[in-house]
Amino acid sequence: MTKARREQVALDATSFYHCTVRCVRRAYLCGVDKTTGQNFDHRKQWLVSRIRFLSSIYAIDVCAYAVMSNHYHVILHIDTDRIDSWTDAEVMERWQQLYAGDGLINRWRNNETLTSAELEAVSSIIAEWRERLCSISWFMRGINETIARMANREDNCTGRFWEGRFKSQALLDDAALLTCMAYVDLNPIRAGMADSPEASDFTSIQQRLYDDIIPGKHKSKATKTLVKRIKRQQAIKEDIKLADLETAPLMPFDGSSHTSIHTALPITREDYVSLVDSTGRALREDKRGYIPSSLPAIVTRFGINPDQWLEHIQHFNQQYGAAAGATDKLEDFAQHCHKHWLKGMAASRRHYCSIAA
Repeated sequence: MTKARREQVALDATSFYHCTVRCVRRAYLCGVDKTTGQNFDHRKQWLVSRIRFLSSIYAIDVCAYAVMSNHYHVILHIDTDRIDSWTDAEVMERWQQLYAGDGLINRWRNNETLTSAELEAVSSIIAEWRERLCSISWFMRGINETIARMANREDNCTGRFWEGRFKSQALLDDAALLTCMAYVDLNPIRAGMADSPEASDFTSIQQRLYDDIIPGKHKSKATKTLVKRIKRQQAIKEDIKLADLETAPLMPFDGSSHTSIHTALPITREDYVSLVDSTGRALREDKRGYIPSSLPAIVTRFGINPDQWLEHIQHFNQQYGAAAGATDKLEDFAQHCHKHWLKGMAASRRHYCSIAA
């Protein structure tokens, strides 16, 4: 039975959520149509641009994303501290970049004289907009409605573009966040669409590599090799210029334990890129279960059983349901959802180290 979104999103439990949306009937409406042979790959860039633009408006950070031919993934972080810091005028300006204004709000903005009742109404409207600007539901709605209208206009048709409302999954701890980010970034590699992170088009890992590594000066031999591979890929795919987009950057990395989780991800950029690169090379049919020796120690540090890492990555979305995390976190979230059990508890006990479970 469908659950109310308020029962799936609990900001007191976590501010990180993994969202997924599929095209209607899982048709390749953002890829190559198998029936007509028509290529709709350009719609993937529509999605990337829209996701990054909305992140610059909302108090929501994008941690990771991957746009596939018939669905997309996005991992979002809700920053309640940021939304609370915005003035009423900032909230109004942000909201009106997306939606039509309100006559009463326009009068207030123009400093016209308002009655006490009208001022109370203004406060109520802005409070509603403030709540929406940190709402996953409104964020996803802003993506899906816009892309559906653009696609239908391009196809000269009407009807549903997306299968239904988005599915959300609470990421209850750092280990769940790390695993889910790697799972999302490795989608094209697992699907056989790319053989390396930098070749994984329309993913956050490719964006991070282009934005963060290409412009900088890095001395390590491993980084220099990676930069060369990215430059070769860039020469082949000159049409992909993610760094040129005038939109919000992805949520940054910072491995410092002193950094607030609402400011940066608790991982270093080098560790994460190395982890995704090593894991991507291990996801091969002839090396099932193989753990590369270069796998960063971050996996163990986050409480994940390294012997279970590949299985955890490959089957993350199938093993967990409404939430992912250590067993005790899942039990607490189950109580929030008024349930005795949640899908993924057995997987959690298997994949987490005993000290974390």
